[in-house]
Amino acid sequence: MILLGAILTITLGVPVLILSIRKEHYKYAYKFIRIWCFGMFYGMGFRYELIKLTDKKIDKNRQYVFISNHTSLMDVMLPCLLMPNHPLCYVGKKELVKIPIFGTIYKRICVMVDRNSAKSRADVYRRCAERMKEGQSIVIFPEGGVPDDTTILLDSFKDGAFILSSKHEVPIAVFTFVGLKEMFPFDNSKGHPGKVRVYFSDILEPTNSAAELKAVAYQEIKKVLENPV
Repeated sequence: MILLGAILTITLGVPVLILSIRKEHYKYAYKFIRIWCFGMFYGMGFRYELIKLTDKKIDKNRQYVFISNHTSLMDVMLPCLLMPNHPLCYVGKKELVKIPIFGTIYKRICVMVDRNSAKSRADVYRRCAERMKEGQSIVIFPEGGVPDDTTILLDSFKDGAFILSSKHEVPIAVFTFVGLKEMFPFDNSKGHPGKVRVYFSDILEPTNSAAELKAVAYQEIKKVLENPV
């Protein structure tokens, strides 16, 4: 993975950096970001099957907050694979900036948050709102990270995605990824190639109650994890 990641990052990183300098050009940078994600995901021996549990459709002319469960580094690739018409901005942890080369690109395509800083966490909403004004949709893993306890099916959700949806009247697209916990865990001694099942559960329209949105989204994802089709 390290060699593949280095080759793809060096090859595709330059156009991403150049095209992301001007905000209006980010949609072009996003095309190279998607190529990087395709290369990483399929290059590592994975593929995916999209299973729709709703008749609702994602409107290419509308912005969304995309959420899913989070069990693997490969979770990060899937939203880009799934969303060709929605340039995505991720909310991610600040520590990843330290990774050579990748960290420079990461700063351009993400809203970074220092989870130990209340000020940084509070500022995420403002920065995400700015990205949405520029035409980007937001990706947030509401668990806030991958649980250290691998027996946890779905960790409790943080409020961020749901406050963002309520405050800025942006719908939430709910996805569930099944299989990556076993196929590509953070334990380097385990894992194997295979097909990931991606469930598109629902689009939740914004309401005045972030707590209600959070509860509904949590149950949607948990229901799929407990009884995947």
